[in-house]
Parts: sequence; C-alpha cells; structure tokens
Amino acid sequence: MSDAGPAQSPTRAFPFRFFFWSTLVVGVGAGSVYLADRMVLAPKRRLEAKVAMLESESLRLKTYLKLLEYTERRAQLEVLSQTKDAAGDTLNHLRFTELDPQGGVVGTQRTFELKGEEVYVDTLVIKFDDHFVEAADPLRGKALLLFRRIFTNLVKPDEGYYLDKNGAPPARYASGANPNAFEKDLWAKFWEIANDAPQAKQAGVKAMHGQAVYGRLVPNKVYLLLMRSTGELILPGPTEPMGPATTP
Repeated sequence: MSDAGPAQSPTRAFPFRFFFWSTLVVGVGAGSVYLADRMVLAPKRRLEAKVAMLESESLRLKTYLKLLEYTERRAQLEVLSQTKDAAGDTLNHLRFTELDPQGGVVGTQRTFELKGEEVYVDTLVIKFDDHFVEAADPLRGKALLLFRRIFTNLVKPDEGYYLDKNGAPPARYASGANPNAFEKDLWAKFWEIANDAPQAKQAGVKAMHGQAVYGRLVPNKVYLLLMRSTGELILPGPTEPMGPATTP
C-alpha cells in the first residue's frame, strides 16, 4: 500500500491583467477628477471669489458715493460788511447761521466782528470704522462734526468766538432735548477717547481730531460751510446774499 499525500489544490495565478486595468481605470478616474478640479472647478471658484470681492467693493463705493452726496451739517457765513480800522486792518462784520437740509434756520443766528484778512472756522470731527458706515449703522453710520470756533489770522483761536457748545452733542445730532448717551459720552470725553486707542476701538471710532477751513472773504457775499457724512468739510465759492430770513 503506497503512502499518498493530501490532495493539492491547483495554484491560482495572480490576476495581473485585472489588477493592471483596474489600477489604470482608477488612475484615469482620479486624474480626470483632478483635471476637472484644476481646469473647471478651481477657475470657477476663483471667478466666484473675484465676483464676490467686486460686489463687496462696488457696495463700498456706492455707500461712499451716497455719503459724498449727503450733507450732514451745513452753515451759512454772511459777510455783512467789511471796513478798515485806523491801522488799515480789515474788520469783518459776519453772521453765522446753521441750516437744516431745506435751508431753514437752526438755532440762533449769531453775529461777530473779527479783525483779519483770513477767516477760519475750526471744527471737531468723529469718524467711525468703515464697516459701520457701509452697514448704515444708526449710531455710527456717518461722521459727526461740531462747529467749534471762528477766528482769523489776527485773532488767536482761543480769542475767537465759540459756535457749538464744547463737551455737548451739537443740536443737529440731539434727539429733541435728550441726546443719546453714546453721543454725549463721545463729545464729553472727546480728547480722552481720541488719545486712548482701546477706548476708541471699543466705541467703533476710526479717528477723532480737529480740522478747519478758511478763506479770504469779500463783502456782501454768502459762504456755505458743508460737512459731509464722510467727515469732509468744504467751503465752496461764495453766492449772493439770498439765504434764509433772519431770526428775530
């Protein structure tokens, strides 16, 4: 009786051809996905990002242009007369009137006599961070301005006349007799906040500073002071004296 070992199963050959084609198909598929991403999807994403950026920039520019067109405060400076004193210096007789958007008188008109060739109007301005402006925030959507003083090249600023009350919100910003606490705090602590970066950041303030416009005025003309919502203060050329009727 012969010894017979266990039956051997036939060895199955490794499916090289199937593996090759499978790998090839997977590689081609992966390559196709990669190429589709790089050649189609990636440019599309870049285009969408660029469109979003342009739309955001367009909105910012539209907001800025809208603010440029809108005047937040305006005042009228009338040169009632000009004379020369004994020393030959010019003496200006001026009337300052704040106006509402319709051209009506706001508050009390004031008259001044100032000696000098050049008349200055000094202001304080508060500008807020751009995102508040772009979002038309009800408190910080536009710059705030205080008409501070009027003086000349011969009259020192501290010897000139004060216009708005220092340390208080201007009448045009006050809601009736009760200005909001936010504005009251900003004006009451103007220079403290202006020189304290953390406080300014917390309030959303981008800048707080003084600025002025001035000019050599001529008699019997009216000069309009315009403060735009961007914080820009401008002094256009004079017009004829056809302003609002004077208050009693």
